[in-house]
Amino acid sequence: MTVEKVCIIGSGNWGSAIAKIVGENTARHSSVFERTVRQWVFEEQVDGKKLTEIINEQHENVKYLKGVALPENVVAVPDVVESCKGASLVVFVLPHQFVRGVCEKMKGHLAPNARAISLIKGLEITPAGTRLFNEEIQRILDIPCAALSGANIADEVAREKFCESTVGCASVADGELWFKLFDTPYFRINVIQDAVGVQLTGALKNVVAVGAGISDGLGYGSNTKAAIIRRGLMEMRKFGQTFFGDQIQTETFFESCGVADLITTCSAGRNRKVSEAFARTGKPIEQLEAELLNGQKLQGTLTAQEVHEFLSARNLVDEFPLFRTVYKIIYEGLDCQAIVRDI
Repeated sequence: MTVEKVCIIGSGNWGSAIAKIVGENTARHSSVFERTVRQWVFEEQVDGKKLTEIINEQHENVKYLKGVALPENVVAVPDVVESCKGASLVVFVLPHQFVRGVCEKMKGHLAPNARAISLIKGLEITPAGTRLFNEEIQRILDIPCAALSGANIADEVAREKFCESTVGCASVADGELWFKLFDTPYFRINVIQDAVGVQLTGALKNVVAVGAGISDGLGYGSNTKAAIIRRGLMEMRKFGQTFFGDQIQTETFFESCGVADLITTCSAGRNRKVSEAFARTGKPIEQLEAELLNGQKLQGTLTAQEVHEFLSARNLVDEFPLFRTVYKIIYEGLDCQAIVRDI
């Protein structure tokens, strides 16, 4: 039987946590997967040395996941084409703004039977419409693409603290492969066929987390944050039903990718953290990103802007009061107290 050749595209904190899991599972399931996992790492200098060299010599991503050992069968590769040559299973876990450019470079270099999975939490929303990142990957590379999302803080996953995640995959056979690649005793996978719902919930919950962070920054307490989370879940579900119809299963909102991820993101995560500091200090979001995120960017504020423009084009802004209020606080200077007054 031909074994599957795995590559990972991306190497931030989430990409590094996933590399640990994938490296362990390819070694464990040697009859299914080729042992070596190539990981595309955007080359950076860390203390005068190339990050890829550090990873390959020390088996640790010292910039994005310091203190966590990576399996020795995970090999960091600085060239995206070289990393994906002949790969039959491709794991995308990189910032969403780079998806299109990276996929264009990868065209023609994958195995003929290649399949992909997107771990990118977000979606492209414009006034004209929406595009899910698995759809973008499918369109450019002409291969099937599943999605994985869940209540998964990268550092906790890397340190083997128990959690769950959801894989959305139309093909039952491919779903079984993704299950073998990701499932561990501490990272439990449930496979469903709703890839659209898995991704939509993973994107919209970041907007709600911005609202939760603002509430925390104002010192409003647990009751207020619970109300924001509940209202946020209702607006997430309403958005899905309104614009995706029967493409999304209601049950998906009760998966790890849905309500569990929403709770986690509103309790921890970068969107809540930076938004709390925004409400507390009044500093611009861009300044707080630079101070608090070690080179990473927020997704919640950008998604809030994209959702607002999408709803404005359809005269539906007022149908989603929490989404509207988050946008106005971040981008129009509305006072932070509006997070409870105007929803």
